[in-house]
Order: sequence, then structure tokens, then C-alpha cells
Amino acid sequence: MSAAFLAGEVAARALPVVGGVLGAGGVAVAALPARVRMRAELRRRWRTWALAAPLFLGALFLGRAGACALAAGLGVVAVAEYARMAGLGRGERGVLGVAAVALPALAWAAPGADALRLAGVLLLAAVAVAVLKGDAATGFTRASRTLFGLVWIPVALAGLVLLSPGTALAVGIAVAFGDVGAWCGGTALGRVGPLARPLSALSPNKTWAGVVGAAAATAAALAALGAFSGLLWAAVLAGAVLGDLVESMVKREAGVKDAGTWLPGFGGLLDRVDSLLFALLFVMVTGVAL
Repeated sequence: MSAAFLAGEVAARALPVVGGVLGAGGVAVAALPARVRMRAELRRRWRTWALAAPLFLGALFLGRAGACALAAGLGVVAVAEYARMAGLGRGERGVLGVAAVALPALAWAAPGADALRLAGVLLLAAVAVAVLKGDAATGFTRASRTLFGLVWIPVALAGLVLLSPGTALAVGIAVAFGDVGAWCGGTALGRVGPLARPLSALSPNKTWAGVVGAAAATAAALAALGAFSGLLWAAVLAGAVLGDLVESMVKREAGVKDAGTWLPGFGGLLDRVDSLLFALLFVMVTGVAL
């Protein structure tokens, strides 16, 4: 079966799958009684999902040009939030901002050796900012945080362009389902018993029950899209779990609860795409594709 056929199959299934889940979710949150503690929060989250889903699907339906625009837009906002949490200066922020736009653009225009060369230039620039300023006190920390941010955000988001359209679409939808599944699993199964154990000290509220919920939801999403394979499912699940924990680690050291405050129900953009970033990296590293 050709990659083009599989990509078309995923795209054809994406609209009814996402639309059906959003519709069912909208009815469910609208019907919640007023006494439910998280009623207002869940409604805000649903409205954010309802706005974000068409933007994500629409961009990827436009092909690699749309994926490039989506990756650049997400990257510019995400690196700004990360730079603020990491305490980076204007020079490092500039390097990350340029990378957020340049890497997806080059991945679209000339994937391969040129992208690797640009990545090398950006890595050198990330280190050069602190070196040229002669920062002996915090230069190594700033350079390290900038290098991490380059790989975590712009390089990962370039995967939306480098991966086949069907793969990028399946990963994005599966990660979104996984986030919802993790919340449902943690709420339903994470109160007592062995599944109530915290997954990591980095985020005590994240339990093994949430991992079970995410595993079930990501598998269901990939199956509904006709894109399920064991390796793709494992890559998406590992990325979803690790991405959440990595952002918790960054936020804990920064002393903040959320990466931002502008995204209703979630906080900042990084709070919404943290799992997607690592899922894309895992899929690119494993080489699994539709």
C-alpha cells in the first residue's frame, strides 16, 4: 500500500473522527451539572480544542506549505514562552526565534543536508551569544538552555514538515487524544490502588492511571485513523508521557505553574504542545512513517 494512499486515508478519516469527538465532548461538557467542580475549566478547554482543531487540521490539509506555516507559528510562540521561563537574554531569544522560523522553512524548501547545515549554524550561534558577551557567571547555563530549547522546540516542530502528511496528522491527533485520555484515566483510576502511584516526582499529580488512559486513547485514535502500528503507537505514547514530564521539570526549576496565561483552560502554548514535541522527535528518531 503506497504512502500517498495511506496519507489520503488518514486525512479522509481525520475530519469525522475529530468532529465526532469534539461534538460528543461539547454535549458532555454542556450537560455537566453546576455542582461539578471543574465544569467551567472543562468548558474552557473544550472551546480551546474547538478552535485549535480546525487550525491544525486545516494547516496540514494544505500540505507541506501549511505544515511549515503551522510549525513556524507554534515555534515562535513556544520559544518565547520557553525563553521567559529559562531566563534567557535577547541574544538567545533571537537565536531561538530565528530557528523557529528558519528550520521549518528549510525543511520545506530543501530537506536534508541543507537543514543539517542550518542546524549546525544555529547551534554555534546559541553558544556564541554567551561566549561573545564573556559571561563567566551564567554563560554555560544560558548556552545549555538555549541548545536544549533549539532541539526541544524548533527541531521537533520541523517534524511536521519532514514527516509525511499522513504521519504528521496521525501523530498530532493521537497526541491530542492521549492528553484527554491521560486526564480521564487519572480521574477515574488514579485515586486508589497501584495505578494511583505518582509517575514521577517532577509532577506528583501525574499517575500511572494517566499513562493507562493515554495508552488506550492514543491506540484508539490511531486505529480510528487507520494508522495504527505498534511502533508508531509506542513512539507517540512515549513522547506524550516524556514531553509532559520534561515541561514539568522546566516549570519547576523556573518556579511557575504554567508556561503562560493566554490559552484558556491550558495556560500557555507549551502546556498544550509539550507532548507533541517529544512525540514528533520519537517518531523521527524511530523512522516510523505512514
